[in-house]
Amino acid sequence: MAIKPICLEKLERIVGAPFFSAHREDLVCYGYDATASLHLPDAVVFPASAQQVSQIMKLAVAFRVPVIPRGGGSGMTGGALAVYGGIVVVFNRMNRILEIDRENLIARVQSGVITAEFQRRVQHDGLFYPPDPSSADISTIGGNLAECAGGPKAVKYGVTRDYVLGLEAVLPTGEIVKTGVRTAKGVVGYDLTRLIVGSEGTLALITEATVKLLPLPECVMTLTAAFDGMDTAARAVSEIVCSHTVPRTIEFMDNASIRLAEGYLHVGLPVDVGALLIMEVDGRRDEIAGLARALEDLSRHLGAVSVSVAETEAQAQQLWQARKAISPALFKLAPHKINEDIVVPRNRVPDLVAKIDELRSRTGLTMVAFGHAGDGNIHFNIMLDKSDQTALEKANRAVEALFDTTLALGGTISGEHGVGITKAPYLRKELGEAELALMRRIKDAFDPLGLLNPGKIFPE
Repeated sequence: MAIKPICLEKLERIVGAPFFSAHREDLVCYGYDATASLHLPDAVVFPASAQQVSQIMKLAVAFRVPVIPRGGGSGMTGGALAVYGGIVVVFNRMNRILEIDRENLIARVQSGVITAEFQRRVQHDGLFYPPDPSSADISTIGGNLAECAGGPKAVKYGVTRDYVLGLEAVLPTGEIVKTGVRTAKGVVGYDLTRLIVGSEGTLALITEATVKLLPLPECVMTLTAAFDGMDTAARAVSEIVCSHTVPRTIEFMDNASIRLAEGYLHVGLPVDVGALLIMEVDGRRDEIAGLARALEDLSRHLGAVSVSVAETEAQAQQLWQARKAISPALFKLAPHKINEDIVVPRNRVPDLVAKIDELRSRTGLTMVAFGHAGDGNIHFNIMLDKSDQTALEKANRAVEALFDTTLALGGTISGEHGVGITKAPYLRKELGEAELALMRRIKDAFDPLGLLNPGKIFPE
């Protein structure tokens, strides 16, 4: 049911005419995310403060209208889609870095701040915010919080939730709450901060976060190690992480992704090898060269056919551009993509790689694998034309088989993309009925009317 005109008029008054739209051309722009699925909202608003967000939520309650929070729209599971229509709340006006406290190594940021811009700003002050999703140049802090984003550095530094000390958030009732602390410790009451982080916008609308920072490492060195086969590279990852030289990053690319990235950017990647590991070590300037040499020697011992060290910052940036180019380059293979971000214990990555090889051989489908091998997080992609019903059915069966294998290996079906709408049908594979019922009770306690980001996480 469309929103009543009186509700639209009140929405426009809350944020002002320039920051409200119910025109179809605008609704289309905010009706999709990286899943490429289109779900038109009834209205789009751009609030400037938590108070405006509160007013929007109270109005939505009065008219029983769904509310969908949205950051940069880079999500991979449909978390920002208005699957039942309603009001999409876009946070890009709330984009201020409110405080950087160098003495206590914390910062306060609004949810619309672009992740990479925040990282550059604190780096200017000699500080470091490690969470670094591949979408950092367009994704927002609020979106990262909602999905508990990870990234390559998670192997050493952890994921977004490990850096969140406190939040300002608007509940589905319109109440503005503050959770958490500014201190290194704090155990008063339930940990509402961790409950909201990763809840995919289904419990509250995050308007501000207090995050912890680290001193910026003095030096970073980037290495690439080439292997004849994916199985050898996968086995090497586990050994490297268990060594005394722990990289901050271990990314892997299979042959298909190497060829795609090289064809896209032409940076000199070795296209004739079976797999490539991109690794980084960081630390004090007087110790980093020794760490890099130790990692190079260990890689060769574990079967690398070649190892190279980026000599300049520009060379290192080229490697990361190539790694981040894989996703857009995939569409050279086919018009559509099924993208999963499964995770297994590091020592089971070789088993997962073997399953992917078996599925590729058995189905004849085009499959590409890359990702964060250092923490067992594999981005698995099937490229196809979804108008080919036979291929689509094969692909769906392959995804289900891969999920079953992932769970049997002690893993999870999503490491950083969340559940959204795309993984909701598979949720019962990983969670039992008791766990799902508890999650639903939590959702009902926060959102008794079910208006905040409906249709996400829970199976229909």
